[in-house]
Amino acid sequence: MTKFSLIALCCAGFLAAGAHASARIDVVKQYADTVLDKAADHYHGDTPSPLLADGVDPRTGQQLEWVFPDGRHAVLSNFSAQQNFMRVLVGLTQLTGDPRYAERAQTLVRYYFDHYQDKSGLLFWGGHRFVDLKTLQPEGPSEKELVHELKNAYPFYSLMFQVDKPATVRFIHAFWNAHVYDWKTLETSRHGEYGKAMGKLWRNDFTQQPPFFATKGLSFLNAGNDLIYSASLLAKYNQEPEALTWALRLAQQYVLPRDKQTGLGVYQFTQPLKRAETTDDSDTHSKYGDRAQRQFGPEFGPDALEGNMLLKGRTSTLYSENALMQLQLAADLGAQGDTLKTWTVNGLKAFAKYAYDARNNTFRPMLANGTDLSGYTLPRDGYYGKKGTMLKPYPAGSEFLLSYARAYAVEPNPDLWAVARGIALARGLGDIGVVSGKAKLDLNTRNRDPYAIFALIDLWRATQDKQYLAVAEKVADNIIAHNLHHGFFMDSPDLQYASIDNIDPYAILALEAALQNKPDAVAPFINGAGFTEGAYRMPDGSARVSTRDDELFRLKIGGQLLPNGKK
Repeated sequence: MTKFSLIALCCAGFLAAGAHASARIDVVKQYADTVLDKAADHYHGDTPSPLLADGVDPRTGQQLEWVFPDGRHAVLSNFSAQQNFMRVLVGLTQLTGDPRYAERAQTLVRYYFDHYQDKSGLLFWGGHRFVDLKTLQPEGPSEKELVHELKNAYPFYSLMFQVDKPATVRFIHAFWNAHVYDWKTLETSRHGEYGKAMGKLWRNDFTQQPPFFATKGLSFLNAGNDLIYSASLLAKYNQEPEALTWALRLAQQYVLPRDKQTGLGVYQFTQPLKRAETTDDSDTHSKYGDRAQRQFGPEFGPDALEGNMLLKGRTSTLYSENALMQLQLAADLGAQGDTLKTWTVNGLKAFAKYAYDARNNTFRPMLANGTDLSGYTLPRDGYYGKKGTMLKPYPAGSEFLLSYARAYAVEPNPDLWAVARGIALARGLGDIGVVSGKAKLDLNTRNRDPYAIFALIDLWRATQDKQYLAVAEKVADNIIAHNLHHGFFMDSPDLQYASIDNIDPYAILALEAALQNKPDAVAPFINGAGFTEGAYRMPDGSARVSTRDDELFRLKIGGQLLPNGKK
C-alpha cells in the first residue's frame, strides 16, 4: 500500500487513531523530502549549496523567480522566509528519531552564517534582501536601498544558537545596532543599515519620552516585535540581562501610549516627524507628518494618530503576532516574563471588550480611544484608502482564535474565553461552551485551517478535554485531503507556486506531538513569517512599484500580476 493510499483510507475513517497518527507523520515526512528535493540548489553540479528556493511549481519543479525592473531574474531564496520549514525539519527529527531532517536544518544555518553574514553581523535576508539560488549572490531591490528588515519574522533562534552561538549573538547585536536610530529615546526603524560599526549597544543611556513623540524613524510594531523577540532570547541563551532590560523597555513603549480609558493600542509609539508640506492628499510619504492625522484629524481630533488606528491588518500584528510572541517569551523567561504576560493579556481583554462583536464574529475598525469607525466613509484620499472608501467590520479569523485560546491557557478569564467561543463557532468547530461547561464540538467539521489546529491544542491544554484533539485530528485530515497537491501543501490546486514555508505541515506535526504527549518536540507556533518585497517587472516591461512574494504565491496557473492599485 502506498503512502497516499494509506492517507486516503485514514481520511475516510477506516484506520484506528494510532494509524492515523503514523500516516499523518508519513505525509509530513514525504512533504519534507519533496521540498528538500524540488526546492534544492540544482545549479551547481556536484557541489550544490544547501540553500532552498522559497517556492516551487509542484507540477513542473520550476522554482519561483523574482523579476527585477531591469529584466534580471533571480531564483528567490530568502532564509528569513523559511524559518517555519526549519521548525518542521527539527520537529520531524524529534518525533521520528530520523536525524536527517534536523541535520539538514543545521547545515543550512551554518552555511548561511558562513556565507551571508556581513562584517557588522547582519544577515542577507529579510524584507529587502535575499540570495539568488542560481548565482549564490546576495540580491535585493535597489529602490529599497538594500536595507535590512525583519517584520514579524521570528527566526528560529534556538536552532541558530545551537548551531553557531557566537554568530547568532553577533547577529542580534548587529540587529539592534542597525535598527535603533537613537538609543536615548529608543527611536527605531524597520530599515537597518548593513556594515554599520558597532556602537555602545546596551551601555547606552535612555530617557523615557512622552507617547507619540515625533521621529523620522517609523516605530511600526511589526518591526519592534522582532527586536523584542531577539533580545529576549539573547538574554536567555547568552546570559545577557542587559538585553532583556532593553527588550522590556521597547515592549513598554507600545504599552505606555495605550488609551488610558480603553486600554487599547498601539501600533506605533511615535508619530512621523513632519519635514515638508504638501496639499496632495494622495501623497502619503511620512515626511509630510502623521498620515492618520492628515486623513482623520479634521473630523476626529488629536487622537487620530497612526499609532491609534486599529484597522484590519494592524490589529493582527497587535493581537495575534505580538500577543503570541510575548506570551511565548513569558513562558520561556519564567518570572522574568511576568510583565510581558500581564501587558499582553490586558491588551487582549481590552480588544475583546471594545472591538469584538459576537453577534457576527467581527472586529470593529476603531480608534484606540474607543471610537467605532464602522460605516465611516473616508472624506479624502490618504494612507488608509481612497476618498469614498467605507470602513467596515472585518471577520475575526482563526489567528485571533489562537491568540485568545493561548491567552486563556495562561490566564483563565471568561472574557478571553468568550472571544475564543465566538470564533470557534463561526469557524465551524462547534461550541466550546461556557467556561467550565460541556463543549459541543463538531467532530465532522469541514474546517481545514492550520491556525485552528494550533488553537485546539491550546484549548486542550487549558481544559484537558480530549475532544479538542479529536476535532484537531479531523481538521488535520481535512488539510491533507484538500491541501496536499503533488507533494506540496497549497490552499488550492490551481495555484502556480507552493511556498515551502506553508504552515499546514507545521500544524499537523504540532498535533502529533500533542497526541504523543511530547509538547516540546515541535517548536511553539507564534505566527511568524518572513517575506520579500520590492519592485517587480511586469510582462509589458513596466515596473510594479511594490510587490510582495505572497502575491506571487496567490497567482493561479497562467496568471499575471496586475499593476499596483488594480485588483
